[in-house]
Amino acid sequence: MQHTYLRYECADAFSLTSSSGSTPSVPRSSSILAFLKSSSRNDNNGNSPLLSLAGSQLIGYDLRRGEPLLKIGHREVLSGGVGTGRALNSSQVVCLDVSTCDSGTDGKEDDAKVATGWVDGSVRVFSLEPKEMARFTSFGGSDDAERNGLVHSLIFGDNSFMGNSEEFACKEPLVLNGHGSSPVQMVVFDKNIGSVGRLASGGADGVVILWDVVAETGLFRLLGHRGPVTGITFLRPSGDDSGVDGLVTSGSDGLVKVWDLNGQCCVQTLTGHRGSVGCLDCSLLRPPGGDGEDRDRAKWRLVTGCADGQVRVWSVEDLKLETDPKNPQKDNDQSNESASEDNQDNDADEVFRYIGSLQPPASLNMTSSNNEEVASIHFHPSGRYVGVCRANDRVIEIYAARSEVEVQKKRRRRLRRRREKQNLAATSEKGATKKRGLLDDPESEDEQDNAGDAKEGSFLEVSPEAVKAMDEFEFRGIVRATHKIRGFAFAPFQERGGGIRVVIALATNSLEVHSVPKPTKSAQGMPVTADRVSTLDMYGHPTGIRSVALSSEDSMACTVSKSVVKIWNVNNRSCLRSLTAAPSGSKSSSASYYCLCSAFLPGNTHVVLGTREGHLIIIDVASGDIVYTEENAHDGAIWSMDICHPSRGQESMSLVTGSADKLVKYWEIEKQDDSQHPLVVHTRSLQMSDDVMCVRFSHSTDPEKRLLFVASLDSTI
Repeated sequence: MQHTYLRYECADAFSLTSSSGSTPSVPRSSSILAFLKSSSRNDNNGNSPLLSLAGSQLIGYDLRRGEPLLKIGHREVLSGGVGTGRALNSSQVVCLDVSTCDSGTDGKEDDAKVATGWVDGSVRVFSLEPKEMARFTSFGGSDDAERNGLVHSLIFGDNSFMGNSEEFACKEPLVLNGHGSSPVQMVVFDKNIGSVGRLASGGADGVVILWDVVAETGLFRLLGHRGPVTGITFLRPSGDDSGVDGLVTSGSDGLVKVWDLNGQCCVQTLTGHRGSVGCLDCSLLRPPGGDGEDRDRAKWRLVTGCADGQVRVWSVEDLKLETDPKNPQKDNDQSNESASEDNQDNDADEVFRYIGSLQPPASLNMTSSNNEEVASIHFHPSGRYVGVCRANDRVIEIYAARSEVEVQKKRRRRLRRRREKQNLAATSEKGATKKRGLLDDPESEDEQDNAGDAKEGSFLEVSPEAVKAMDEFEFRGIVRATHKIRGFAFAPFQERGGGIRVVIALATNSLEVHSVPKPTKSAQGMPVTADRVSTLDMYGHPTGIRSVALSSEDSMACTVSKSVVKIWNVNNRSCLRSLTAAPSGSKSSSASYYCLCSAFLPGNTHVVLGTREGHLIIIDVASGDIVYTEENAHDGAIWSMDICHPSRGQESMSLVTGSADKLVKYWEIEKQDDSQHPLVVHTRSLQMSDDVMCVRFSHSTDPEKRLLFVASLDSTI
């Protein structure tokens, strides 16, 4: 009987909508959501599937319909073959990134590449063919199985709708090993034009590796961080091969390093961060009314998030003049030309220059949350918005890029108010200031900006005459989620009214979609309120699962988690019913029952639940309604139950329950007089010496040989 578990192997896993690192073994990453786009389809209508981490797999969701589309995973090569007793994948995914399917010169669309970083130190790159993506994203399938693709599933390896199912289910991803056993915390594709198949990965060992996915080999390593790499972004301001081909990385050591990929060396180190740098992102700003295609006038901005709560913004200087001496030196910002000559001489060779930090208005009273560590920073694909999320917070701050006219107007207004304040301080003995009206900008903006610059110390200084970060960005609004946020991503499209959508991964194993509207003309400059569009919580439990019960023919499964009860189709792992165990007519979550155990009644049409409050609940599987409640069936929590099927010559069915009140109770299952729904009738009780933790009937059909096993808290059976 030793090692009998080796006869089984995990075939599939489900009930995970979104997972993220929250333990020391699984580090946290800011890249846990990504949209799978294709250049051949019109993704502006919101049909792009969303990829989300789900343990050792990736799940693709259709946000419009709120259903899963595909599952991406791999079959781990186990030493010894089937029967080793290990799970489907002993490792977990930490981060992911997606490369857009581009059509080549021959008009043929390339495969979509999905790069994933794993806890075991591997980088796995999955390839999705265009025909596979077309099947997953099509809405005209005659069967759910044609739309819900289960990739690399051992159970569904022989389904006919897969076509060549054996090749489809058994194809393995490209595995890149270079980080040893250190978890890979960041993977990023180079999405610049002309950089096909280049991938960068950063691990907990502080090593950054450049990979050539097409050649399936590593290019070189970049060593410089003394802690885990937390952020990676490619940089090519000029947009062609004549400019800088760079890479920017951040680490928990508090450093942000700028690398020259041609020379394979570090050209600049951004200091001044007070703590670990948890995330970064770099993008080309395309404010409304501006020409984003004009590379000579384009403004690239790098945004970094630190453990001290500061969101720092850096301007990217185009060093194209080093390779093309015919071009004159051009700053990204005309206002930076008015900075001191000494600073220009000292920073002539620097790629990045600090221009300030992003801070919400003081009127929102978010001072306490601003001290929290910044966990995620992402630019919108349009380059007009940037989102900031802090650790253990429910709020995402949205900032919008101003047009060049608005930037100069904001800068002149700030300088004018600064001069007025200096004049008043010099002429007035008491320092009395003019009383401001309701329509005037709050004076605390400048004071808040100056205070933020003062916190940076001597390392980061910004000339008052230069354009600051809050001159280029305006606070657009906040997105408030219902629970703590683990990560977010911007949808790669804009709404018809000019608004944007944000997809949020919550700590409750669910996804939320919020819409940030465009401000009206009468409310320009005022923060907007985001609206929640939809919530995808049907395919995952918010808390730990307390009980699992299978139907008699193993076609359905019932799982309970606190007050949430879900009925699953075992064949395709789809959720048939998701409901809350609460009294009828109750709208308060505090009035719901805390479920601890479950069992299918004979016929598989009803499920009986035992609660912490001592109640027995019977639920109709077809309708999802509570059809019967036996209140105070026990004086304590009901920890376990089991069904006693009728023996030969018997028609009645019974139920046994074990509770914390040290009682084992027998119940007869009968039908209600006015309906076909069952009810339970108490027949007898068995007193135990301690709390009853588990009860089970033997499988014998002979009533004289049937036994009941009871396990109590004092280790007695």
